[in-house]
Amino acid sequence: MKVLNIGSCNIDYVYQVDHFVQPGETMDCLSMQAGCGGKGLNQSIAIAQAGAEVFHAGSIGPEGEFLRKKLEDKGVDTSLLRTCKGANGHAIIQVDRQGMNCILLYGGSNQQLTEEYVDSVLAQFSPGDILVLQNEINLIPYIMERAHAAGLRIAFNAAPYQETVRNYPLDKVTWLIVNEVEGGGLSGRSEPDDIARELRRLYPKTNLLLTLGKAGCIYLSDEGTFFQKACRVEAVDTTAAGDTFTGYFIKGICDGLNATQTLRLATAASAIAVTRPGAADSVPTFEEVAHSELLKTL
Repeated sequence: MKVLNIGSCNIDYVYQVDHFVQPGETMDCLSMQAGCGGKGLNQSIAIAQAGAEVFHAGSIGPEGEFLRKKLEDKGVDTSLLRTCKGANGHAIIQVDRQGMNCILLYGGSNQQLTEEYVDSVLAQFSPGDILVLQNEINLIPYIMERAHAAGLRIAFNAAPYQETVRNYPLDKVTWLIVNEVEGGGLSGRSEPDDIARELRRLYPKTNLLLTLGKAGCIYLSDEGTFFQKACRVEAVDTTAAGDTFTGYFIKGICDGLNATQTLRLATAASAIAVTRPGAADSVPTFEEVAHSELLKTL
């Protein structure tokens, strides 16, 4: 079984701030760093750090070659990643004193995929392989339709959420991964239990993973309904929390773990990630997670 991630590669500009800037406010930041990011890149690194083989496809700009190197250094296969003309996708990220973040995205190269390129990538994979997607690239509906027709199993993280996601062929998705904001937008509900039930009703053939931050997560599948509590940690930066969770969730699927084991693994990995600054560099290795005290508490 192979894992393909057709996803974004961003340059992250991370600003440490006292509080999120308000309308009309000009504010000094505490510090600034430029680094690697994008939900696609972060999730590919998380999958690789977890010990699974993953191929990353997508587009980077000429100034984004260091993103390719970062992926390769973390064990991701980048043979399908292409360089295109135009600016690389990037993100402006504010991180406050509590470790919470808000993010402004510019799509750039991430929005330059073509149908021909997508077809050439999918042709190199087989039925039963896993395709990982996020909502930071173009052609998502086309990719879903073509991948489903080719027999690939699709894990879709509907982030960042936009109203257009409602029009995606989500019935062809094997695992739908959302947080409360994304799940609320898709379901029209506000309470976690209501979100989960409504999404399961709308997409009965799709397994649903609803992450709830400090409140844990809910997973609905043919195996049943599962709740996993979160770990109590001192958060430094939550930027890559969800991406780390997704990467380790995919690892659990690849290893044939049951739902409970998979959720415990992903929860511990995500908890470790938020105790570290940055995005891609905060993702722990499988050995760190497997031998962590956090995993033993779940």
